[in-house]
Amino acid sequence: MGARDRGGRRPPAPARSAPRATSQRATSQRDPGQRDPGQRGTGQRDPGQRGTGQRGTGRPSTTGRQSAGQQSAGQQGTGQQGTGRPGTGQPGMSRPDTGPRGYGRDVDDDDDWGLEPGERDSLVDVPGGVRLQKVLAAAGVGSRRSCEELIGAGRVEVDGEVVRRFGARVDPATQIIRVDGKRIPASESLVYLALNKPAGVVSTMSDDRGRKSIADLVGDRSERLFHVGRLDIDTEGLILLTNDGELAHRLAHPRYGVLKTYLAEVRGPVPRDLARRLTTGVELEDGVVTADRFRVVEQAGSRVLVEITLHEGRKHVVRRMLAEVGHPVSRLVRTQVGPVSLGALRPGSTRRLTTAEVGNLYAAVGM
Repeated sequence: MGARDRGGRRPPAPARSAPRATSQRATSQRDPGQRDPGQRGTGQRDPGQRGTGQRGTGRPSTTGRQSAGQQSAGQQGTGQQGTGRPGTGQPGMSRPDTGPRGYGRDVDDDDDWGLEPGERDSLVDVPGGVRLQKVLAAAGVGSRRSCEELIGAGRVEVDGEVVRRFGARVDPATQIIRVDGKRIPASESLVYLALNKPAGVVSTMSDDRGRKSIADLVGDRSERLFHVGRLDIDTEGLILLTNDGELAHRLAHPRYGVLKTYLAEVRGPVPRDLARRLTTGVELEDGVVTADRFRVVEQAGSRVLVEITLHEGRKHVVRRMLAEVGHPVSRLVRTQVGPVSLGALRPGSTRRLTTAEVGNLYAAVGM
């Protein structure tokens, strides 16, 4: 029986040393930023967690680093340390995002960005003009990033001069812009349409006899549209419509020899030498007409489907030509004008031409 104090109570047992040693060992093996188990309920924080509002997370101490909510002066809006621009390592400096041939992107809105020394062009910026890459993107050439790459690679010309400045300001309504040598429809006021004309519709924008016309198919439009190449009332197929007067004039003029392709249903059988006769030339009342290409697409008994291509623009020239060689046409459909195809466009419907199609039309007539 142990000694008692004067009040008859036993003195408290001495503290054991083993648990303390265990706690010390556990503490020494833990991460420096982790709280000692003996600190539970103490409200103590790890020294490296000052300013974070977190307790005892066991995360490594961040003493000497920036606190979680702080950014360096050059880090505003980037989420990266001390750059001001991604990946520079120096506050306030912009990094060129290297593109083709090492030209940088216009990441800092510098109109001269992307040029190597001595490569500035002599093009004068149009006051109040539109940035070149924006014009290209609006014309459907590609995204602004891809347009910047085209500019940096020297593939874009303005009025015949190669321009590599991303910030060059141009007037798309008056200046001629080319990509890889092909002109693009830069002006947003210009319209280029493909129409699949059904039989029974006249190829005019109005008709004094009250017949259905092209205007009835395209609806009310503010632009004055020109149709490229007429089709007679019984012929179906592709007609181009545009308010680009110069292009429409050249496409219709025989001087430029724009090819037109037709599918014709004729009476058979077709002799083997018919292609030679048509491509050699057929004498009509208004002169000789020559087909550029001819082939038989399908033949079933007395019904034969042929394809004929020519650059002539005379009235009813395909019907008269095939009738002269003994194969009158029962149905005729124009399927192609220059580089533009009818495709799957439904009768009576229209579609906008693509940027590539318009560029190919310009190239076909030397514009």
